[in-house]
Amino acid sequence: MNERYSERMRAQLGDEFAAYAACLGGAPARGIRVNMLKLSPQEFCAAAPFPLEPVPWEASGFYIEEEKPGKSPLHDAGLFYVQEPSAMCAAPLLAAAPGERVLDLCSAPGGKGTQLAQAMRGQGILVLNEKMPDRARILLQNVERMGVTNAVVTCADPAALADRFDGYFDKILVDAPCSGEGMLRKEAAAAAEWSEQNVLMCADRQAKILESAARMLAPGGALVYSTCTFSREEDEDNAARFAAAHPDFVKCEEIKLYPHRVRGEGHYAVRFTCAAGERRIFRPAKFTADRRAVAAWRAFAADFLDPAALPQGQLASFGEALCLLPPGLFALDGLKVLRAGLALGFFRGGRFEPAHALALALPRAAFARAYDCSDEEIARYLRGEELEAEGKGWCAVCCRGYPVGLGKLAGGRLKNHYPKGLRH
Repeated sequence: MNERYSERMRAQLGDEFAAYAACLGGAPARGIRVNMLKLSPQEFCAAAPFPLEPVPWEASGFYIEEEKPGKSPLHDAGLFYVQEPSAMCAAPLLAAAPGERVLDLCSAPGGKGTQLAQAMRGQGILVLNEKMPDRARILLQNVERMGVTNAVVTCADPAALADRFDGYFDKILVDAPCSGEGMLRKEAAAAAEWSEQNVLMCADRQAKILESAARMLAPGGALVYSTCTFSREEDEDNAARFAAAHPDFVKCEEIKLYPHRVRGEGHYAVRFTCAAGERRIFRPAKFTADRRAVAAWRAFAADFLDPAALPQGQLASFGEALCLLPPGLFALDGLKVLRAGLALGFFRGGRFEPAHALALALPRAAFARAYDCSDEEIARYLRGEELEAEGKGWCAVCCRGYPVGLGKLAGGRLKNHYPKGLRH
């Protein structure tokens, strides 16, 4: 452990420092969060391929001992998200609800953002933003795997978003980039690289991100600021400076988790509420959809889907892609948007080809044709192999009753349409 870091933690923890230092030599806590957009925690417990123990601060969270839970096909089906247990504490503080406008400002890889999505139950507008393009693409993959249909995934600087969304959001989560002190047990090399200079740099960057968030919050709204670090500069001091600079914000609740006190890594979260006041009126944008694409989609859907299973929304074309946008969505021009709403598919060469996201967003019962794989077959499917199967046309490929992807039946074969970048 870095000597200067040890000195700071000894001063911060006092008599508890020895227990903290000792715990760093142990194994980090592992966890998953059940995706309640698809099933209940009780249903998952009945189907889980590994033992589970409840996480106290998140009803859908569980401790696991399994080292590689992402290898389970139930992960590919979006039934759970691999998430460090302490990291589950921040999103519930925001108390996101169906029908609200919610922003996760620093969202990648998507643990907290998809946690907010399940609280919203597909209703309202959820903006998941990530400034770094590579991380934003990973965020989008997780959003689609978890079957989120009301999200807009953006790639923008927080200050640029603030210029666009002044007073727009009911709830905002700022899970800010930090020095990562709370994750030293998981990433031992980070302890040797720790520096006070980096702590101060992170604290300054976090303060600027918080300023952008404050501009975007509507009167009467709520803001949660969180980090996975222990430094007061990044945690309590930043929260205190923010409150002092914004007297219309009131600090309501504060959490700080240490790995020697709880079964989890380090995390900090604080909730602020903003004073009520007059809200700006935001008129929803109008979107257009290619008529040929819409006609092809409707013909495809009539053969393949139960229309009642689809969420409410407006059809919109983005190049070849046809998407179902959440009701009341704002204009997207001028924003770098990776995906808005649910990707239904692509209109190419006069034909409609369904998107992988469509399979992950709907239950098995929504599809006119579905193929239920054995354990051996689902492993082959996830590797990109074709399967032997009777029938004709598109079908949902399922594992234990849950869609994992799409295939096309013809000539006694199921042609594999699982995305190449996801195969394993």
